[in-house]
Amino acid sequence: MPASPPIDKNTEFARCLESNRISSLAPFHWLSLAIADMVRAPMLSLIYGLVFTAIPVTILYLIYQLDTHLVILPAAVAFALIGPAFAAGLYDVAWELEKGHKPTLGHSLKSMFRNPAGEWGFAILLMVIMIVWMRLAALVHALYPNVPNPTFEQLQSFLALGSLIGGILMISVFAISAFTPQIMMERRVDIMTAVVSSINAVRTNASAMLVWAFIILFLVMFGFATGGTAFIVIMPLLSYASWHGYIAIIKTKKPRGYE
Repeated sequence: MPASPPIDKNTEFARCLESNRISSLAPFHWLSLAIADMVRAPMLSLIYGLVFTAIPVTILYLIYQLDTHLVILPAAVAFALIGPAFAAGLYDVAWELEKGHKPTLGHSLKSMFRNPAGEWGFAILLMVIMIVWMRLAALVHALYPNVPNPTFEQLQSFLALGSLIGGILMISVFAISAFTPQIMMERRVDIMTAVVSSINAVRTNASAMLVWAFIILFLVMFGFATGGTAFIVIMPLLSYASWHGYIAIIKTKKPRGYE
């Protein structure tokens, strides 16, 4: 029997990139490096920060117009779902700084189309998850007590089921999106390779990624508490830190240390 041809690692579909193991407190180091990036590229950080701020401000405006708090939870989850798809420009800024180049707006905008098939596929994947969440949220809202000023006991079923479904979706999205955009942008691999590698990286570094998830949650909640204005700083900060997390965790043939 003739031997099977060797697999081309550059074209193999849905392969899994290897991951480094990092300390549980590493995400705080990523944040310190992200602050340095913001200092080195203040104007680009401000431009993207303003663009990102428009998303939560619009969500809060809709909440105010609809005059109901029932849309807060699905809106917050929706923001967490779509946020990673729009961070490619900021990843490019951090990448250019890593290479010792001067980042530009034009170069960062072009980065959004470096791997169009993968990036569009990932955006569609997040959109499908968001639609599923919104439909499930509508069903959960059916459990909301149809009485004025409901008590906590009356709200327990509504809050418990909503939190459970939202939590499962948030964990799933976090695992598949933690490093997927960065992998696709730099390596131009297929979406399944990026997603599988991201899930494996999160699983391999569960404690560190749990810390990172709580940091993201805290900063997003703080951003909404400020009426969305803090996202001008928060979103560039999280995007740059995510890039440094990607550098630290996803293995490369040549060591890369950007400090």
